[in-house]
Amino acid sequence: MRFAIIAACLTCGLAVPAAAEMELSVYTGWQTLPHSRMSGELPNGGGSYDQLMSWEGKSFEMPPYYGARATWWRDSNWGFGVEYTHTKAYAGDAEKAALGFSRLELSDGHNVLTANVARRWPEQWGSLTPYALGGLGFAFPHVDAEHASGSDTYGFQITGPALRLGAGASYPINDRLSVFGEYQFTYSANEGEFDDGGTFKTDIKTNALNVGLSLKF
Repeated sequence: MRFAIIAACLTCGLAVPAAAEMELSVYTGWQTLPHSRMSGELPNGGGSYDQLMSWEGKSFEMPPYYGARATWWRDSNWGFGVEYTHTKAYAGDAEKAALGFSRLELSDGHNVLTANVARRWPEQWGSLTPYALGGLGFAFPHVDAEHASGSDTYGFQITGPALRLGAGASYPINDRLSVFGEYQFTYSANEGEFDDGGTFKTDIKTNALNVGLSLKF
């Protein structure tokens, strides 16, 4: 699913009129998550729970953290596009053990897809072009959870709405290629299910420092 979405992000702009500048970007970086509360019903009738969870991003472990976006820049320096980010969330050992989980993670992606609006200010700092962006969309994490009751959850779920905010600057290598660095924040309100009757509800927030490469045509 996620590779199909990346392909859509990177190819759906090919039919944009020539008057628009198309920019395709890919990036990776360092991603972290603050604590959040997680509540719901434990699998197999284990009862309700409400637990403060710590989360880890593990950006450089497989599968790595990464993202891709397509932006259609207009002459006004406003841009419109789509963006996919493969963030990750691993529950802390103490918290997952307290709930009876041996594994509780969104490790094949706490995937976020948004429709973006962006603004850039060309050559404000010499050759550097600062920019800012925001987007709205949804989260579709890959839920991977194993519970002491015998429940084993493994698969993608569409869990709720998502928000993205970011700001950074790009630097041209040549007329078509540029490198960029940025800060990016995502927020998602997630409601999903564990196998055998369990449920979860939690807000996931990520902070990331990204570096990437863009191609213009």
